[in-house]
Amino acid sequence: MTGFSRFLAGFLWLAIVLAAGARAEDTVSYSTYRLNAGDMVSINVFGEEDLSVETRLTDAGTISYPFLGEVRVKGLTVGQLENLVTSKLKGDYLIDPKVNVTITEYRKFFVRGEVKDPGGFSFEPGLSLEKAIALAGGFTERASRKQVAVTREVNGTKKTVTMNLDRPVMPGDIVNVKESFF
Repeated sequence: MTGFSRFLAGFLWLAIVLAAGARAEDTVSYSTYRLNAGDMVSINVFGEEDLSVETRLTDAGTISYPFLGEVRVKGLTVGQLENLVTSKLKGDYLIDPKVNVTITEYRKFFVRGEVKDPGGFSFEPGLSLEKAIALAGGFTERASRKQVAVTREVNGTKKTVTMNLDRPVMPGDIVNVKESFF
């Protein structure tokens, strides 16, 4: 293999890795989804009706739970919340609690800019940017179909990127459809 062939092979490999990484960044893994203000969770403890609740996370990212009081859950996954509740109930309150946590309602996402009906909308898993814009009444006549910016909080930092219409929307996203000049 010549030096140029090795260079070309390395370049192609790097391009494939970077393309896969960019796509993976957009892909949603709901098992790693982090809870945040506005999400509604259902916490069920098998055989303990009084300890089974459905509650919405406050602006501070907390929930009120029987016997435990105010518990900060912002940033936790569903599995981490299950483990937290299990560990807090075990011993003092129950011998071997069986806890199940599910997200019953995700926080809203928002669409603004050059759409017919901007506002906040309920999130559903599998929602693409194109579907989100359709929920907002679709594009206006002046809308740019290529200049759609999404602001998303990632690890506590807000990031804004321009996305294709087939990319996923996440709870809490702010979709901004810009005006086209042509």
